[in-house]
Amino acid sequence: MERTVREIAEAIHAQLVGDGSVRVKHVGSIRSAKSGDLVFAQNEKDLQAAAASSASAVITGEFGAGGAGTRMTGSTPLLIAQHPKLAFSRAANFLYPPAKHAAAVHSSAVVDPSAKLDESAAIEANVVIGKNVHIGARSWIGAGSVIGEDASIGEDCEIYPRVTVYPGCVIGHRVTVHAGAVLGSDGFGYVRDAASGRYEKFPQIGQLVIEDDVEIGANTTIDRGALEVTRIARGTKIDNLVHIGHNCQIGEDVVIAAQAGLSGSIVIEKNVVLGGQVGIGEHARIEEGVMLGGQGGVLPGKILRGKSEVFWGTPAHPLREYLQQLAALGRLAKRNR
Repeated sequence: MERTVREIAEAIHAQLVGDGSVRVKHVGSIRSAKSGDLVFAQNEKDLQAAAASSASAVITGEFGAGGAGTRMTGSTPLLIAQHPKLAFSRAANFLYPPAKHAAAVHSSAVVDPSAKLDESAAIEANVVIGKNVHIGARSWIGAGSVIGEDASIGEDCEIYPRVTVYPGCVIGHRVTVHAGAVLGSDGFGYVRDAASGRYEKFPQIGQLVIEDDVEIGANTTIDRGALEVTRIARGTKIDNLVHIGHNCQIGEDVVIAAQAGLSGSIVIEKNVVLGGQVGIGEHARIEEGVMLGGQGGVLPGKILRGKSEVFWGTPAHPLREYLQQLAALGRLAKRNR
């Protein structure tokens, strides 16, 4: 959608410097920018590169009021924002509003008569919707998805193709679930009979609750609680190929990167960041604001604490301590050559 720079500045609450009538069609990177593109500059070096590019407009920080920004004034308009990358994301959403799906139920969909679908919901081909399912206003269920009985999906949700939502799951408003995700499957819980050596399944009869504004990546799996509830709190963002075990409690605004694996009964407090391929043992607790680096490992029952504290390694240690250990190992290896 084509917009003037002035319209974009107003939409993202940025200060406009230069010609507001310039029209923008796309967002892009500085390196590949062409006429009609909007780019962003995080620092003075990026701004200099943007000045030399073919971009039609640049979002930059307050530093853009001088230096390279001054040289650009009169030719390329600037949008001055406190957080350029965040402002750029909002501008992109303004230029590319979410696609609206036509309210309809495809003729090939199988919908139980007891299900309650808002008249504005969109149900694509080969979807199966079970008994007593509730689907809220303007929500979209992609082709081939299965929504189990007694499940609830709120308003303005996007459920991409071939998602499986098990019976009884509760999904809030504005939730996005990408293709192939499985929500609410049984947890991995077994009890061993010492006499026979065989494993018997522990009851997996709890629930999965996903709160508002959560995004779940493709082929991610989240187990229901065993006897209680697995909960993903408001605003959490989960990457592709993540597994979250039964009874986990994931706090608000948590970020979990791809291939992370969480065992059962883990507590992740709000604003935690988990890097790719992180592994966390059962009953561990990651307290508010902790950042755990890629491939970091937390042993069962352990607690990591410290707002903005970075942990790394297996078992995870504060980053400075981890680097000191690596350095010590390196010195030891040299002495033993």
